[in-house]
Amino acid sequence: MKKYLIIGAVLGTFLSKAQSSDSLKVGNKVTFSAYAELFYTYDFNNPNNHLRQNFLYSYNRHNEVNLNLGLVKAAYQTDNLRANLALMAGAYAQDNMAAEQDGLRYVNEANIGLKISKNKNLWIDAGIMPSHIGWESAIGRDNINLTRSFAAENSPYFETGAKISYTSDSGKWFLSGLVLNGWQRIAKPEGNQGISFGHQVTYKPTDKITVNSSSFIGNDKVKTDKRMRYFHDLYGSFQLTDQFSALLGFDIGAEQKAKGSEQYNIWYSPNVQMKYQFDNKWALAGRLEYYNDKHGVIINTGTPNGFQTFGYSLNVDYAVLKNVVFRTEARGFTSKDAIFAKNDEFRKGNFFITTSLAVWF
Repeated sequence: MKKYLIIGAVLGTFLSKAQSSDSLKVGNKVTFSAYAELFYTYDFNNPNNHLRQNFLYSYNRHNEVNLNLGLVKAAYQTDNLRANLALMAGAYAQDNMAAEQDGLRYVNEANIGLKISKNKNLWIDAGIMPSHIGWESAIGRDNINLTRSFAAENSPYFETGAKISYTSDSGKWFLSGLVLNGWQRIAKPEGNQGISFGHQVTYKPTDKITVNSSSFIGNDKVKTDKRMRYFHDLYGSFQLTDQFSALLGFDIGAEQKAKGSEQYNIWYSPNVQMKYQFDNKWALAGRLEYYNDKHGVIINTGTPNGFQTFGYSLNVDYAVLKNVVFRTEARGFTSKDAIFAKNDEFRKGNFFITTSLAVWF
């Protein structure tokens, strides 16, 4: 009995600390955190195998309660050294890491950083890191909308390599240059000996405005099919009033049509997201987006017009507790070609409803 009382006391202390902050600190250097997000999606096209669209990597199961992302993380931070290790599970991990070796499919982060200047905020980081591209992350609570945009789902969520980064003394400027293994890869494709590169510049003139520019340059295919890819991500985030915020984003990419070709296939995606925070409990958000990949560089449909699709969504969020949020979203797609399967035929439209319950500490 004494053993159970001790365990209960320890758990009680742990939960008490978890409820009072978004993470649990051990000393002054190590922080532990966790995140879990359950979801349910009903797709009105009613896919029989419960797997939805092959261009979606989050909330991509039909008519079943599932775990989108479960994440545990340990972070170490001193004045001159930082390190992160995060392990994950869920449908997001299963779909996004399908190309990786079995032992790496549960790794969300594994990186180490060293400060290389005594007087300036200048760092070198290396390992598996969150992507420097895009306005949305894999962690749902951090995003305006419940589900991820076309642009987020079809650009890197993570990257492997090394980066040098600098943050200005004022905190208004962040600049980094990256050397990477490829386009959302831990291990390179067999026979690919090339190196990819990237940059990121973020400018925050005030605490209500953020403007970001990120890029990727490299070949993500095997040596015999080498095709250079050039990609740029641009977005601005604006807190227009205390309640109303907006995000404008635009991605564009170009890839060689064939090895050594001087001709390129282009794809692009504009995005508008808006959010209204009624109070500390309720919020309403919407999104309008378009993705044009006529030649199937990223999303290959095998149809005459490729993937030329509009998307729209509306979600309602309710904060159950300060570290628990329940979200519901209605979302639809309309494409130029009939690319969405329903029963034994293909249609130009797809509509679905998703709910999620996320908790973190």
